[in-house]
Amino acid sequence: MKGLFYRAGVSDAEPKFVIQETCLPEALGSHQVRVKVKACGLSPLDLKLLSDVGIQRDLIPVGRDVAGVVLQVGTDVSFFQPEDEVVGILPLDSPCSGLCDVIDIDEHYLVQKPEKLSSVCVAGALRDGLCAYTALHTHARMAAGHTLLVMDGASSFGLMCIQLACYHGAKVLTTSHSPQKRTFLEQLRPSVARVIPVENGSSDLLSVVLEETGGLGVDIIVDCGVRLQEEDESEETKFLPHKHNIISVLGVGGHWVTSHQELQLDPPDCRLLYLKSASVSFLNPEVWTASSAQQGRYLHILKDIVEKMSAGVLRPQPEEAVPRYEATVAMEAVQRHEKKKAVVQL
Repeated sequence: MKGLFYRAGVSDAEPKFVIQETCLPEALGSHQVRVKVKACGLSPLDLKLLSDVGIQRDLIPVGRDVAGVVLQVGTDVSFFQPEDEVVGILPLDSPCSGLCDVIDIDEHYLVQKPEKLSSVCVAGALRDGLCAYTALHTHARMAAGHTLLVMDGASSFGLMCIQLACYHGAKVLTTSHSPQKRTFLEQLRPSVARVIPVENGSSDLLSVVLEETGGLGVDIIVDCGVRLQEEDESEETKFLPHKHNIISVLGVGGHWVTSHQELQLDPPDCRLLYLKSASVSFLNPEVWTASSAQQGRYLHILKDIVEKMSAGVLRPQPEEAVPRYEATVAMEAVQRHEKKKAVVQL
C-alpha cells in the first residue's frame, strides 16, 4: 500500500514529496475505524505549525481531508458500522497518508457522509467549510442583522463564508481581485449586497463600506491575509488590504478574524481598536484536531457542514479531481501556492 509523504530536511534539488510504501497494523484500536478512501483533499503543509506542536518526522503524511467507506470497526466504536460512508480530517499526528487505499482513524474524527453528496466534492470543500464556520460562528459570533465584509469572496473559502452568512441573515460585502471574479460575485446578488473591486491596486474600500453601512462600519471582517507595510507591492500581497484599512472599516464592537499568522499591530492600530472596542481573532483551523478540548463541538460543526452541503445551502466551487498518479505533482503545486488546493480520486 502506497501513500504520499513529505520528506523533511532535503535540499531543494531533491523531490520533497515522495510516494512511500506503508502498511497498517494488524490489530485495530478499540475506538478506531478502518476506512477505504475514495477521495482525498490536498492543502498546503504548515511545516512551522508542525514544528511548533512538536511533530518532527523524516516522513510527514500528506493528504488529511478524506472521504470513504468503513470496512471494519474497533470493539468500542459506537458511531459507525461497516459499509457506512464517512468523511473527516485526519489529526496532525496521524501516521497515515490520506492517499493510502485504506487508513485507520479514530471514530471521533469522522462524521457520516450524506448519500447524495459526492466523495470528491466533500473532500475538496470540507476544510473551507470548517474555516468558514470557525471564523463566523466560533470567533465572530455572527447573528442575523450583522454586516460582514469578506475579503476575496470568489476564493473557495470566501464563497463558503458568503453562503454561510447569507443563510444566517447577515448582510454581505466582498472584494474582488479581477474583473472575472467581480463578474462571478455580481451573479451572487442579492446574496452579496456590494462587490468592491481592488484589482486596480487602489481601492475605495473605506468610502464604499461607510456608504453601505450608513457611516457605521461593518460588524465582522474576514480576511485572507493582510499587508503589514503600505509600500509592500509584491505579487503575493498587492491585492491584500493594509491592516490599517481593515481596522478603519470596522464598526464599534466589531470583530476582525485574520488568517495572517504573524500579524503585527502598531500602537496607533491598537489605539483605534481600543476606541472602537473592537477585537481581533486568529483563524487556525488546525486547532480542532490539535486539541481534544472541544471534540463534541468540532463533530457538530463537521456534521452541520456536510448536511448543509447536501441540502444545497453551501455550494462549493467544483474541483476537478486528479488521479492518484498525479498526486505528487498536484501537491507540489499546492505547496508552492500555485493552486489553493487539489482533490485526488482513488
